[in-house]
Amino acid sequence: MHQSATDPRPRVLHVIQPVDGGAARVVTDLVRAQVAAGLRVSVACPDSPLTTALRALGADARQWEAARSPGPALAREVRRLARVIEAVRPDVVHAHSAKAGLAGRIAVRGRIPTVFQPHAWSFEAVGGITEALALRWERYGARWAARVVCVSEAERATGLRAGIGGRWSVIPNGIDPGRFHPAAVDTVRAGIGQLAGIDAGTPLVVCVGRLCRQKGQDVLLRAWEAVLGRVPHARLVLVGDGPDRARLRSRAPQSVLFAGAVTDTAAWYQAADLVVLPSRWEGMALAPLEAMSCGRPVVVSDVDGARESLPAALTARCLVPPDDPAALAGAVADLLLDPLLRESLGHQGRRHVLATHDVRQAAAATAGVYRELLGGGGPEANRGTGRVEPTEYRESIHS
Repeated sequence: MHQSATDPRPRVLHVIQPVDGGAARVVTDLVRAQVAAGLRVSVACPDSPLTTALRALGADARQWEAARSPGPALAREVRRLARVIEAVRPDVVHAHSAKAGLAGRIAVRGRIPTVFQPHAWSFEAVGGITEALALRWERYGARWAARVVCVSEAERATGLRAGIGGRWSVIPNGIDPGRFHPAAVDTVRAGIGQLAGIDAGTPLVVCVGRLCRQKGQDVLLRAWEAVLGRVPHARLVLVGDGPDRARLRSRAPQSVLFAGAVTDTAAWYQAADLVVLPSRWEGMALAPLEAMSCGRPVVVSDVDGARESLPAALTARCLVPPDDPAALAGAVADLLLDPLLRESLGHQGRRHVLATHDVRQAAAATAGVYRELLGGGGPEANRGTGRVEPTEYRESIHS
């Protein structure tokens, strides 16, 4: 280990690519909590707005030039990351998502305790020979992870079914309830320039996520005509950017607004009557948790990860089969036409998030994993495989 005589606190190095979307938000929240808890935190990621945000939180953000997907430049990217690791001299490396998990594990090769957090498995996003190669890598690369951290039990089960070995922990995603909180719809809409002319009485559906096949906005657009058939004045907002933006815009009616990438998603949840996430696959999506924390009801696809984010009482109304525009349209229209039910579901969802998905719980559980890897032990429930139970949030990872 590399603690100095003057600063005995262990150093954690997070490695992250992509620099946007849910994984980047998870890293940001985790870094914020870890800095507040007194850890020495470094992050390796491509130069981006994420770098600026992490430095503002007090993290040591190091530039790591790397593309979003694996490619011919991988060997150079691994060498660059190895130089960052040599400069930082971390005690724990925590690699997030497929690309950083690939480069990070190759660069370290088990010489430093390494946590790999897939945030949805790489082989779920592709098909054919690419899927086979990704699965082969995940099986092989698991030997270089001292711990694989999954954000849902379903994600862990998918890895086990795929033949991926290793020691597992399940730490559900957490969000900051101080940032994502209920607010008056009319006040919030008045403060969002892109919603000018949409008053508080207009039924508003919001979908937050990268515009890509995974998030299923194309399914929502196919469902939208049927929604308008029952709720003619409804409006839909797609918040986010991504490779499918042009294709989605080409098929969207005038009642659909493309808000683009935004820095404050909380305001968009607060402006919504209903939040929809029609994903085809997820690790554990942040959008439903953030929306529920804002007191807004959600409709999500019945896929691993998304399903697990909901309390049992909401599943009958809020889960729909994936890739089923008719079922999605029916669930959305039913809720838009029932404001009392929306209010009840929103209250239940917020209570669920406050009880089980506070980011401080996720940070404490992650600290418990680090303690184990650095030889600090921990509660018996934290050993071996399975879910890591939260410990005291501000506890040092060497206490």
